[in-house]
Amino acid sequence: MGAAALGIASRNAWATETLLAQHRKLKKIGIQLYSVRDMMKADLPGTLRKVAAVGYKEVEFAGYFGRTPAQIKELLKKNGLTSPSTHIPIETLEKDSVRAFADAKAIGHQWVTVPWIPEERRKTADSWKQITTLLNQLGPQAKAAGLRLAYHNHDFEFKTVDGIKPYDMMLSQTDPSLVDFEMDLYWVTFAGNDPLDYFNRFPKRFALVHVKDSAGPPDNKMVDVGKGKIDFRAIFAQSDKAGIKHYFVEHDQPTDPMATLRNSYKYLHALRF
Repeated sequence: MGAAALGIASRNAWATETLLAQHRKLKKIGIQLYSVRDMMKADLPGTLRKVAAVGYKEVEFAGYFGRTPAQIKELLKKNGLTSPSTHIPIETLEKDSVRAFADAKAIGHQWVTVPWIPEERRKTADSWKQITTLLNQLGPQAKAAGLRLAYHNHDFEFKTVDGIKPYDMMLSQTDPSLVDFEMDLYWVTFAGNDPLDYFNRFPKRFALVHVKDSAGPPDNKMVDVGKGKIDFRAIFAQSDKAGIKHYFVEHDQPTDPMATLRNSYKYLHALRF
């Protein structure tokens, strides 16, 4: 009877854990403002107001369109938004990292994220080693400014160069205490990789994710979140293992940006995992 009771208790505990797991949801949904860059350029204050009205609580910047850190901070406050991360070009960080980090801190960002590596700087294994070294150099500078450094991927980081896969090399050779990664779920999938594989091999490295959907092969057309083939439920279920703290919706070329924002938010708000 004791063994039977233990078995029942074990099954009940498993059922309870499973039920609870299926009722997890995103506490805050963010958006990468690159998705509405033309709107931002035309009317930054109005765009932030519209984003907040949809229900988004967090935004990630990709340029400030001439506004000062104080102005950006005030607009965020006015609209009940926070901005955990910002994308800053690697050239800007190389030119004046002190100023870039100071401005980011003044706005209230927690992460400064490198969004892109120019093609001419990623043609050889040595060039990727230089990028990795640079990330390790910028990481301590970000920490000294009260920030963290992150790196955002596209698909080219997964193409083997001189026998190395750049993304794996960066993950393996950057200091986890100083450098985080922002995984773009669309581009990882586009490149033929599984986000869960990276979560397993490099746990706690992915503080941020871009939530972007794909219609699948052969065209891999970018679609509103929830309209495609990427299994966000399975991915988000491993958020703790991955170390994910912030989720930013993105669509690079939306036909109707506001419709994409609304559709993606509606899906994610209802998602349980």
